[in-house]
Amino acid sequence: MSASKLVKPALEHKESYIEALREFQAEGRYTFLDVHDVEKNFEDFIEKVNDGKKHLHKPYADWVEPVPETVLWLVKDNDFIGTLNIRHRLNWHLEKWGGHINFVIRPSMRSKGFGKKILQKGMPFACYLGIERALITMDPKDEVGLHVVEFCGGTFDGDTPETDQFPARKRYWLDCT
Repeated sequence: MSASKLVKPALEHKESYIEALREFQAEGRYTFLDVHDVEKNFEDFIEKVNDGKKHLHKPYADWVEPVPETVLWLVKDNDFIGTLNIRHRLNWHLEKWGGHINFVIRPSMRSKGFGKKILQKGMPFACYLGIERALITMDPKDEVGLHVVEFCGGTFDGDTPETDQFPARKRYWLDCT
């Protein structure tokens, strides 16, 4: 059994990624992706994700300025465990609600320490991209995610209140050097 590692999304993880996508959709995440289309055109999907043309989060309105993003997958023994998104810079929207880093662990792999691993392993990648201090925003109700960020050294910076269009967030800064 090998250790978990962060990798660029790749074809070899197709089966476990599709299983995870079904798990995510069962809890109401990634419902904007058609699982059958992703499965049928997985090579295309991977190419778009790696080129920054397909984001693994809810698409934003046209008025939100897009920023470059690196997507990495946490895998173990070729099985997909979770996704780490690193935005290379912040726009006004990301400064309040999105942050530099976003991570999610597939439901069947939660409560096994992979949240801490994905964030710890992602910090050097963020630093390599020139991000010395990364902003992470979290749902205030996500107690596990908040614990992960704090465990990894996140410093609380305040709350962003809910608006008509965007949810409330807790803001943390994470040293990536």
